[in-house]
Amino acid sequence: MMPSPSQARFAAEILPELSALLGERIVTSHAVREQHSHGEGMPDSVLPDAVAFALTTEEVAAIAAICNRTSTPLIPFGAGSSLEGHVVPLYGGVALDLSGMTRIVEINADSMDCRVEAGVTKEQLNEELRASGLFFPVDPGAHATLGGMAATRASGTNAVRYGTMRDVTLGLTVVTPDGRIIRTGGRARKSSAGLDLTRLYVGSEGTLGIITEVALRLSGIPESITSAICQFPDLESAVATVIAALQIGIDVARIELSDDMQMRACIRYSKLEGLDELPTLFFEFHGTPAVVAEQVETMQALASENGGEGFKFANRPEERSRLWTARHNAYFANIAMMPGHKLLGTDACVPISKLAACIEATQRDIAESGLVAPLVGHVGDGNFHLGILFDPEKADQRRAAEALASRVSLRAIEHGGTCTGEHGIGIGKMGYMETEHGPALDVMRAIKAALDPNGIMNPGKMLPEARKEH
Repeated sequence: MMPSPSQARFAAEILPELSALLGERIVTSHAVREQHSHGEGMPDSVLPDAVAFALTTEEVAAIAAICNRTSTPLIPFGAGSSLEGHVVPLYGGVALDLSGMTRIVEINADSMDCRVEAGVTKEQLNEELRASGLFFPVDPGAHATLGGMAATRASGTNAVRYGTMRDVTLGLTVVTPDGRIIRTGGRARKSSAGLDLTRLYVGSEGTLGIITEVALRLSGIPESITSAICQFPDLESAVATVIAALQIGIDVARIELSDDMQMRACIRYSKLEGLDELPTLFFEFHGTPAVVAEQVETMQALASENGGEGFKFANRPEERSRLWTARHNAYFANIAMMPGHKLLGTDACVPISKLAACIEATQRDIAESGLVAPLVGHVGDGNFHLGILFDPEKADQRRAAEALASRVSLRAIEHGGTCTGEHGIGIGKMGYMETEHGPALDVMRAIKAALDPNGIMNPGKMLPEARKEH
């Protein structure tokens, strides 16, 4: 990777060119640069040399061309909600803020698809779709932009039924590192024409190009929606219920697991009544009233067979919203549980058959570490998360938290899974790419070198440098 320009050269040569293009939308104030120096999670922040606020694909292309010609690092930035250091400008350069690109380009209700600019959020899109009887189902929990969700291959609570960003993305508009504008995919639901560039860019974390528009598959708003909650004596019983439900084909829209520590945090933070600090499953069922009623009855029977008690239902929208808001606020609930502590969030994903063993081993590991680390998961697809709390003033606690997160990643890979189901690699999980992918990592590096030969796109992320032979 070529070194980035010095700050003096950036100010003297590159900044004037960007200023001529963007005017006041190229910003060098410390406050704005600090806002774009980090995401939501670890690791620590690094200031970019400037922040560029683009409003069109053509502006993004012009910015990319300038950065490529001058070997200036370019870091795409959406809402800044990523958790693995994806947006940290490790080598300075330009943070490219796409949050102002908020046009909903088109909605095709009959075909159940749409095209939006990268800065549109899932909340904005669903508000626009409300009258059409459609909705966008991918729900990662964070107030994220759709461009960022595509770049990190986001997932979330609805993935067990509706899939991830990989599954709902039909096509993209991408700006290449040298400033070309390309379209990938299309509105057809399947194609055998050429290489699947859409899937290449989805999940590339801004290392291959800049996603400026996303074409998405939409879903119909279900006729009936019922949420439910059930508590279990232990995690093994809760996971056994999930496995049994999937094996007999219950079409659950959401299955979320919270362990006893996570329930303690959520009960206190969201003031949940009538629940105990026990492992808990949250469910949601979508379909016709008859189908939903049958699914609920079957799930209740399965939960009862595995020791589940207190099966409660929520049918009214406000009740369901309160239930899922409490789940989405788990991050803030964990922080509130131990004021003054920081949270290192990590995730892993394993085959469903390995989920119980992996979670059981992780629970033992947490107990032996002496740390507080609530566990929550989208267990319908084998994905679980830890929120590891540590005192930032105590170096030994931070080391212990990082070591625990590392063991979670390696354990997931040993169980035939992955070090991340939805957070992505960024900086935080680069160390596991070799273990998980082996020689395939060299192919990824070759693709990166071919598409970004000057190494300007989000440098230092996702792909660790190849080991040098001595």
